[in-house]
Amino acid sequence: MDYRAEYEAALSVVEGKLADSFRTECPQGELLDAMRYSLLAGGKRVRPVLTLKFCQALCGEMEPALDYACGVEMLHTYSLIHDDLPCMDDDNLRRGKPTCHVKYGEWLALLAGDALQAAAFERLASSSRTSPAANGRACAVLAKAAGAAGMCGGQYLDIVDEGKTLDEERLTQIHRWKTSALLEAACLLGLTASPVEPSAEQWAAAERYARELGLAFQIRDDMLDVASTAEELGKPIGSDADNDKTTFASLYGLEECGRLVAEHTRLAQESLEGVFQDTGFLCELARSLAVRTH
Repeated sequence: MDYRAEYEAALSVVEGKLADSFRTECPQGELLDAMRYSLLAGGKRVRPVLTLKFCQALCGEMEPALDYACGVEMLHTYSLIHDDLPCMDDDNLRRGKPTCHVKYGEWLALLAGDALQAAAFERLASSSRTSPAANGRACAVLAKAAGAAGMCGGQYLDIVDEGKTLDEERLTQIHRWKTSALLEAACLLGLTASPVEPSAEQWAAAERYARELGLAFQIRDDMLDVASTAEELGKPIGSDADNDKTTFASLYGLEECGRLVAEHTRLAQESLEGVFQDTGFLCELARSLAVRTH
């Protein structure tokens, strides 16, 4: 298996499909421009790639999950736009570019995020690559990840806990909702799109993989916020400390965080053993995220 070639192939499919989005000539053209600006700003596209590759792990093909992959990336982009707003983290840089509200103004960025969230569910609900029943289940999966027991709940806790010293249990709860929830949805959307029905064991394994991957991802993110540079990350560093937030890095220190990243990565990889026929790509993806520098 050539992991990098496989990743680039999945990424190319997603990028091509996203690039065709929101091109309509219309009176609200500036709104579409703002949506495209953030959606096409780059990034690793981890979530849509997970959607495609979990579908492939189950049925041997990525194509049935393409609309779901685009939908999950639209929802992820909406969350980034809103997360950067002055009323949230007030960040001015994202993926090496001015954030949406810096470029277009706060009110238009807010609308761009709202419209991307709606577009995500429209893409899932109207997919012709999958059945209406599958599309309904997919919408439910994504809605759960986005809502009060998912990203919004995690963001709420993250904000109200600013300035407080948190223990491991509270910090883990925040990031299981804020980070892991959408990664879990991405994996489950891939299984939902597959014409081959997943078993209960496969569904549970995908959930475990995503939960552990999400914690490893967040701990690594906290490490980079301390040890990296704005140029390398493409966004401001030290913002967690500036906002007086407890992070895994402030709670444990960098050395212990490194150990935790390795442990959660191992658990993510082990969760797939014997459940899917070919787990090489998904295991390598977990390993590569554990050592990423941006």
